[in-house]
Amino acid sequence: MSYLVVGAGPIGSAVAEQLAEQGERVRVVSRRGIGPDHALIERVAADATDAERVAAVAEGASTLINCAMPSYDRWPTDWPPLAAGMLAAAERSGADYVMLGNTYGYGPVEGPIAEDLPMAPTTVKGRVRAQMWNDALEAHQAGRVRVAEVRAVEFLGTGVISPFMLMALPQVLAGQPISYPADLDAARSWNYAGDVARTLVAASRYDGEWGRAWHVPSTSTESTRQLTARAAAAAGVPMPELTEMPIEELVRLGETDSIVAEFPEMQYMTRRPHVLDSRRTEEALDLKPTDLAKVLTEITTHQTP
Repeated sequence: MSYLVVGAGPIGSAVAEQLAEQGERVRVVSRRGIGPDHALIERVAADATDAERVAAVAEGASTLINCAMPSYDRWPTDWPPLAAGMLAAAERSGADYVMLGNTYGYGPVEGPIAEDLPMAPTTVKGRVRAQMWNDALEAHQAGRVRVAEVRAVEFLGTGVISPFMLMALPQVLAGQPISYPADLDAARSWNYAGDVARTLVAASRYDGEWGRAWHVPSTSTESTRQLTARAAAAAGVPMPELTEMPIEELVRLGETDSIVAEFPEMQYMTRRPHVLDSRRTEEALDLKPTDLAKVLTEITTHQTP
C-alpha cells in the first residue's frame, strides 16, 4: 500500500480513485468503512481520532492524506482530536502528511490570496484551521514528519457540499428565485472537486521543500451572478431571479438550522472579493484548472433540482 486516505466523501473518494487509476495501492479510512469500489482500493472502518489505530492502518504507507470533514457546526469540538490523531499517526507510521484545508486561517485579505501569507484568523473556524496547520508545521520543523496543506475556497462538483451547490444550483435547475448570502458581483475562486483531488495527489509527490501550503487552481474567478448565469446557460434554462440575501435573514435561517447558523461568521469571505493566487502551485506542481464549461456540464447533468 502506498497511500492512506482518511475520509470517504467526494474529495477523499476522488483522491483514492485518481491514485488507484495511476496504479497506486490505496487504503481508505472512514467510520463506516465506505469508499470507492476498485481493485487497488481497500476500505477500512476506523475512528480517525484513535492515533494508534490509524498508525496501524497506515503501516507501509508512504503518505497519509487527510480529507476528513466533521460536521460544520462541530468544528471546535470535533476537529482538534481528529487533527491530533492523524498528525500523531503520520509521525508514528513515518508517512508524509498532506492536509486538505481552506483559506479560513488567513482571515480577511485585501487582493489576491498568496500561499505564503501568515495565519491571521478572525473567526472561530478560522482559528481551528490555523491551529491545525500550526501544529502540523511545528511537527514538520521539529523533523518529526513532512507536512503540506492544500487549500481551496468553494467546491464545485458532483456530490460536494458548498453554499453554491446547496443554495443556488438546485434553484437554477428548478427555475426558482434565488436569495444568496453574498455580494453577487464580487470576484470569487471556485474550485472543482477533481482539481482539489489532483492538487492533493501532486502535493504528495512533490520532491522539493515541504512544510508549505498549495492553492488549488481556480476553475473560475467569476462572481456569483456570473457563475449562476453560466450554470443556467449550461443547463439550457432561463436565468432565475437572483437577489442578495441580507445577513439578518441568514441569521434568522440559522435559528432553525445548525449548519446555516455557522455561515454568518464567515460572511467576510462572500461579501468582498476572495480570489486565490495559485501561480506557484500551477508552476511547481504542473497543474491547470479544469475548464469551467466541463465542470458546469457535470454538475448541471448530475444535480437533482
